This record gives sequence, structure tokens and C-alpha cells, in this order.
Amino acid sequence: MAAAKIAGPYNDSEPPRKTMRRGVLMTLLQQSAMTLPLWIGKPGDKPPPLCGAIPGSWDYVARPGDKVAARVKAMDGDEQWILAEVVSYSHATNKYEVDDIDEEGRPQDDYSVLFEDTSYADGYSPPLNVARRYVVACKEPKKK
Repeated sequence: MAAAKIAGPYNDSEPPRKTMRRGVLMTLLQQSAMTLPLWIGKPGDKPPPLCGAIPGSWDYVARPGDKVAARVKAMDGDEQWILAEVVSYSHATNKYEVDDIDEEGRPQDDYSVLFEDTSYADGYSPPLNVARRYVVACKEPKKK
């Protein structure tokens, strides 16, 4: 996944940072949100392992179906990182069998969401595809 750099002060040892438009940042956020685990705790709760930047235990083994960043060797011997889904894990070899995930080729059950935004002529932002798990029902108050 591409990392976004926000405009801001920098020193001589760092390259200048790029300014990104709000739409590009929203797209990056949306792509990240589709792969992050959703955890909502109560006040005072601490996030569980593998939530955000909380690492798993030293003996953690990913389960079949988990999505992971995997370093694989290509046929020509070059190594590359891919987004993959765990198929199985071998304790004997300490290696995973994974399937490459081609997000572009898979139909997704997303919702198309519009937000009220007065900066657009029609009063709404362009539609954004949002993963189903991030859309919740909102009860309308009963009219009297």
C-alpha cells in the first residue's frame, strides 16, 4: 500500500513532502479501512493484539482466511511483497501457503455513499464505495 505524506516542515536530511488533495487522501483512507480489523472498545479497554499497531504474541500463527502482506519469490528468483490470503501453515517448515489476492478482479459488496458537502454545486460529495462492515443502520425518529 502506498504511504501518504502530508505537507509540512522538513529539514535538510529529509526530502520535501508532497501535498495530496483531499480526494486522494480519502481514497487512501478508504483502501486502508477495508483491510483494518474493526475494534470498538469501552472506555478504559485496551485494544487486543493485531489491532492497529498492537503486535501479536511471539507464537502467533495466522489462521486460514486471514489477509496478510507476504514476501514471495517470483519464478525469476526476485522477491516481492503481495497482499495475500492464508491457506495453511506448516509447523514443520514454519512457512505459510498463501493465495495472491487480486482486488480488482473480485466483485465487492460495497455501498455507494454520498456525504452532504456545500462545496459542491449539488450539495453532495461524489459517491465513495464503502465496505459493508463500515455502514450501520440509522433509525429515523418517528414523526408525531
